Amino acid sequence: MTVQRPESTVAHQIPQEAFDWYDQYAHGDIDRRTFLTRLAAIGLTAAAVAGGLIPNYALAEQVSFNDPDITASYATYPSPDGFGEGRGYLVVPKNMTEKTPAVLVVHENRGLNPYIEDVARRLAKAGYIAFAPDILYSLGGYPGNDDEGREMQKSLDPVKVEIDFINAAKFLKAHELTNDKLGVVGFCFGGYISNMLAARAPEIIDAAVPFYGTPAKAELIKNIKAPLMLQFAALDKRVNGTWPDYEKELKAIGADYQAFVYEDVNHGFHNDSTARYNEPAAELAWERTLAFFKEHLS
Repeated sequence: MTVQRPESTVAHQIPQEAFDWYDQYAHGDIDRRTFLTRLAAIGLTAAAVAGGLIPNYALAEQVSFNDPDITASYATYPSPDGFGEGRGYLVVPKNMTEKTPAVLVVHENRGLNPYIEDVARRLAKAGYIAFAPDILYSLGGYPGNDDEGREMQKSLDPVKVEIDFINAAKFLKAHELTNDKLGVVGFCFGGYISNMLAARAPEIIDAAVPFYGTPAKAELIKNIKAPLMLQFAALDKRVNGTWPDYEKELKAIGADYQAFVYEDVNHGFHNDSTARYNEPAAELAWERTLAFFKEHLS
């Protein structure tokens, strides 16, 4: 059966300004009223763009949780200096005969939604132990819709948020099924967390792939030791504006990094539940991600 993806139906009907405004709204730069007012000014309503900009997570399952090659469950980990205890989605390849490299999967700024859980399953299908924490666990977990999830995540202490992800990385690195190699991949907010982990926990992270993520604090960048693969969307002005200075810092410390910019795609192009999804760019970026992890975690 062929699934009709959003980018093949309504994306071409949505002007670029609407994507840019949605990005600003999703990241707290403008409020909902301002977003809707701007849409109205160009003759669009929320209903007209909902099918393109609001995620439809029924489209985001590339690997079923019932896939015979993986085992999916939830696991908790200690975070006494964070929110006390964390919880995440743990996906393990079946029929493992030896300890296996692991990858931490970091969600966007709205908690552990079905798209991120599917990314974890894709990694397990590729042979990695994948763990995707839900930073909203202390508040009851991802609520089932992104707007509420964003508000919940915004309410959290950002210092404890970072600590919780560091503790999640420690938990996964020390897991009885994993070897001594740990990668991290994250999207949007998770891209920032991937950069942050490489800088704040260089003894833990062996490879990092931030998708359209902003850099760690400038004073921390010098600590980075792990190789980086940075994935950018050409139309993502907000994140791309941070890249020139970040790249200067990476060059100054002799970091092992590579960066890819995907033309004519928006922030979130890997997320296959919205019209921002671009299948050719997403598949190429994912192919590069798996090759990168194979090189540095095997």
